[in-house]
Amino acid sequence: MDGTLIDSTPGVLRAWRIFSDDYKLGDSESVAHETHGRRLYDTLKEYCGITDEERLLQEIDRFEEEVIEGGPMALPGAIDLLRKLNSDPSTSSKWTIVTSASNKYAPRALERSGVPLPSVGIITSNDVSEGKPHPAPYLAGSLRCSINPENCLVVEDAISGLKSGRAAGCRTLAVCTSTLRSKILDSGVQPDFIVSDLTKVSVAVVDNKLQVTVDQS
Repeated sequence: MDGTLIDSTPGVLRAWRIFSDDYKLGDSESVAHETHGRRLYDTLKEYCGITDEERLLQEIDRFEEEVIEGGPMALPGAIDLLRKLNSDPSTSSKWTIVTSASNKYAPRALERSGVPLPSVGIITSNDVSEGKPHPAPYLAGSLRCSINPENCLVVEDAISGLKSGRAAGCRTLAVCTSTLRSKILDSGVQPDFIVSDLTKVSVAVVDNKLQVTVDQS
């Protein structure tokens, strides 16, 4: 979601600046990049040393509120692509959003950005016991859509998300909206496809099957 469908960068950087000051983390931008695509439930434990469950949940809420205040916006091509997927009954149930964000933040961020929701609902950090790069999130996504993982295409901007999709047995498409193409390629994750943004991806229904066209030029 964040970095693939919506741009929440201003809010994320703002939140990490605040948390870096509060927890003496040092360079907040480095922390933001290192943690991109992962669950706050995991990263706030790791970087801020929060072990108390109640406090951790409170800090997740505080962090995500700062991101919302930063004003997330839809990324190029996202709204048109998802509206197209929702426009046909045969495809509206064949996609979902798999996000490392919480079930409190994700619907608010999507609504504020004007991004359509999938008919099957979304997978959030609250729905899995292990976050990206573990395969659990995308295995949950494929199950939600009733599609075998090997027939799924994971669209991701984060290296941790691409690793998650690959580990789940899905094909992967990387969008370079938040991570440089060179960094994705140097990571060793080897996506099946790589594009600049979602304007390079189109969908159509052909013989009752979903056809995805990718322009890698």
